Amino acid sequence: MPKNRSGGGLSPTQQAAKFLGVSVLAGAVLAGIALPAVGALGLAAKGSVESFDELPANLKTPPLSQRTTILDAKGGTIATVYSRDRTVVDLKDISPYMQQAIVAIEDARFYQHGAVDLKGVLRALNRNAQSGGVSEGASTLTQQYVKNVFVEEAGDDPTKVAQATQQTLGRKIKELKYAIQVEEELGKKKILENYLNITFFGQQAYGVEAAAQRYFSKSAKDLEVQEAALLAGIVQSPSRYDPVNDEAEATKRRNTVLQRMADMGDISQAEADKAKETPLGLKVSKPKNGCITAVKGAGFFCRYVEKVFKSEPVFGKNREARAKIWNQGGLTITTTLDPQSQKSVQASLKDHVYQDDKVAAATTLVEPGTGKILGMGQSKPFGFGKNETEINYSVDSKYGGSNFGFPTGSTFKPFVAAAALEEGRPPTQEYSSPYEMAYPSPVQTCESAPWTNRNNEKLENESESEHGPYRLKKAMELSVNTYFVQMIADIGLCPVVNITDKLQVRQGNGEKLPERPAIALGSVGLSPLTMASAYAAFASRGMYCTPIAIESISQKVGGQQKSLEVPKSTCSRAMSEQTADTVNSLLQGVVDSGTGKEAGLTDRDSAGKTGTTDERRNAWFVGYTPNLSGAVWVGSATQKVKMRNIYIGGVYNDLVYGGRVPGPIWRDAMLGALEGKPVDEFNTIHIPDEDEDRDRDRDKGRGNDDDDNGNGDDNLIGGLLGGGDNGGGNGANGGNGGTTEPTPTFSIPEGWWQGQTNGNGTGGRG
Repeated sequence: MPKNRSGGGLSPTQQAAKFLGVSVLAGAVLAGIALPAVGALGLAAKGSVESFDELPANLKTPPLSQRTTILDAKGGTIATVYSRDRTVVDLKDISPYMQQAIVAIEDARFYQHGAVDLKGVLRALNRNAQSGGVSEGASTLTQQYVKNVFVEEAGDDPTKVAQATQQTLGRKIKELKYAIQVEEELGKKKILENYLNITFFGQQAYGVEAAAQRYFSKSAKDLEVQEAALLAGIVQSPSRYDPVNDEAEATKRRNTVLQRMADMGDISQAEADKAKETPLGLKVSKPKNGCITAVKGAGFFCRYVEKVFKSEPVFGKNREARAKIWNQGGLTITTTLDPQSQKSVQASLKDHVYQDDKVAAATTLVEPGTGKILGMGQSKPFGFGKNETEINYSVDSKYGGSNFGFPTGSTFKPFVAAAALEEGRPPTQEYSSPYEMAYPSPVQTCESAPWTNRNNEKLENESESEHGPYRLKKAMELSVNTYFVQMIADIGLCPVVNITDKLQVRQGNGEKLPERPAIALGSVGLSPLTMASAYAAFASRGMYCTPIAIESISQKVGGQQKSLEVPKSTCSRAMSEQTADTVNSLLQGVVDSGTGKEAGLTDRDSAGKTGTTDERRNAWFVGYTPNLSGAVWVGSATQKVKMRNIYIGGVYNDLVYGGRVPGPIWRDAMLGALEGKPVDEFNTIHIPDEDEDRDRDRDKGRGNDDDDNGNGDDNLIGGLLGGGDNGGGNGANGGNGGTTEPTPTFSIPEGWWQGQTNGNGTGGRG
C-alpha cells in the first residue's frame, strides 16, 4: 500500500496515479463513455461525481455582466455603473497580438486539439510526477472558458463562487462535458472571443477591452505586442502579476509571454527581444464606476434611477430578480433629466449655499402634465467625504432619502385651500382669524371618531397686529395660521386627506398623513420631489402625474439589443380645473405682493408659497410656472441647526425664512431652466378684494394707509411657521421700513409633529 510522504499529501506515485486517472477520464469523455459514480480509479468522492450522461446536455451561458450607461434626456452621459467593468467586443476588435499572446501562454496547442488536450495532460502528468507536486495544469483554453462561465453565473454569491471553483473531480467532469459541447457548437474563433471577453484581468477589469482601458487607456484593438503580452500574463494570477502594484514581477511575466510567442512563431526572436527591453508603459485609468462619478452634480439623480429600477415590479417579480438584471448590466438608460435644467439647479445652489455651510439645500424640478423629473441636486455633493453625503434630501427614504422628509411649514396651506374650494367654499371665504386661539375641537376626521383638543392647546399668529377677519386671498399672501386652522375646522380633516391622497402627498417614510389640524401648518415631513410633483398639479389645471425619471431602457444581451419596459407616469384628476385655477390666482398673489415676493419671476407667470418651520430649522419655497414646478428646501438634515444669525453662501442672515434663502434659489434655478422655453400664462380666476370700506376703517384705526402696520403687503405679519416666510425680510433688507422678522412661537400639541430625525435629530414644527 502506498505511503504518504512525511510532509503529508500525496506521494509522487500517488500524484501520478491521480493524473493518470484524469487522463483516462479525459479519454473516456472523448469516447463518449458513461462513467460510473464509483470506480476502480476512485473517481467518486462523497457523491460529488454524477454519471457523465446524466449531466444536462447544454451549458447555460448567462449574459456577461457589463457596464450600464445612464444618459440624460439629450443623450449625454450622466454616469456609468457596473458590478463588473466589462465591455464586450468582437474578435475583430481585439488586437491580433492579444489573440496570439493569450493562446501562446494559456493553451499553445489550442488550434490543434479538441476540448481536451490529451497530449497536454500526459505532459503535465510527467512533469508533476517528477516534481512531486502539481506544477503544471492541463486545462485547455476551452475548459478555462467553461470554468469562467460557472464563475460568472455564480455572480457575487461567495458560496456559489466557491462551488464554481472547487477542485473536485465532479466539477472537472462537468467542465469536460461542456467543453466538448462548446467546441462543437462555437468553434475556435468564437471560443477565443468569448474567453477574452469573460476572463478577469485584475484591477476590477473584466474582459480585454476593460483591461486595455484600465492599464493603457486605449482600446483592445490598438494594443501593441508588449502590451498584449502584459495583459495575457496577468490572467494566470491577477494579484501576483498586477503591474500597478508589482512592476518587476509583471515585467518578468510579460517577457515570459513574449518568449513563448517567439517560440510559437507568432513574432520573431528579434521582435521579442526588442519588446522585452520596452518599459511597461502603463497609462492607468482609474475605475469610473457608480453615481459618485456622475457629471453636473447628478449623482443623487443617478442613485435615484438605480433605486427606482430596483423597486419597480416592471423590472422583475421581486427585488432579487431586479438586482440581478441591474448587476448584469449592459443597460443603456435614457432618463428625463434635462441638462439645461440640471445645470441651472446646480449653479443656483452653488451661488446661494456653500458646501461647507452648516445647512444644506436641495432642489427638484418637475414638468407639469408629464411628471418628468428635469433637475435634482443639492448643495452637499454626492460622496463619502467631509461635507458630502449619500442621502438624497430630495426624495423619500425608500429611494435613498432622509428617514422622514422635512416639515414643510406653510407650503402645505395650498392643499388646505384646494380642499376647501373642492368642498364648495368660495375664494372669498372669510374667517375671524384671531391673533390667538385654541385648536378647534372637535374636528371631523375620515374615521368615526373626531379629533379633540384634550389639552386645550393653542396657536397664534406672527404678531398681535395680525388678526382678522381675513379672506382667503389675504390669508394666503400673509400665511395666517389661525385662518387655515379655522378652515380645517370648517371643512373637516377628511377633505384635506382626500386631496393630498390624490396628489400622492405622503410622509418621507411612505406613510399617509396623520389626521390632525396641525397638518395645516406643515407639521409633517415631506420630500422636495413630493412637493414639486403635487404643486405641478396646480400648474396643469388639476391633473396630477406621478414623477418619472426613466424614459427608455435598452439592454445588450449576446450581441443583441432589446428594449425593456419602463414605468410610465400615470396622470389623474386631483381637483377641478376651477379649483386649480383659483389656487394659481391665490399663489400668484404670494409672489406678487406676499411672503414670496423675492422669488417671483418678472418675465413670465409664476406662483408659489413660502414655508418656515418652528425655530427656523427648515425653510421652503415651492413654486411653479405653467410649464415647470420646483421645490427648494434649506435646513439641517439632523434638524439641529436653528437658522438665526447664520452665514449661508457667504451671506449673513439674521433670520432665515422661505422667501429669503429658498426663494432666490428657486428663482435662479427656474430662470436658467426656462431660458429659451415658451412663455405660457395661467388660467386665472378673478378674486374680489376684501370690502374696501372695512379695510379703510381698519386702516384708520391703525393710523396707517393700507400698509399693514408699516410693513406693507410685501412683508409677513402672519404665517407663524410657514409663513415665517417673507415677513420682515424685506424690511430687514432695507426694503420696507426696517422691521425685523418675527420668530414663529406657536406651540403644537405633544406628539403631533412628524418630522425628520435621521436617527439623532429633533425636527422642527410646522
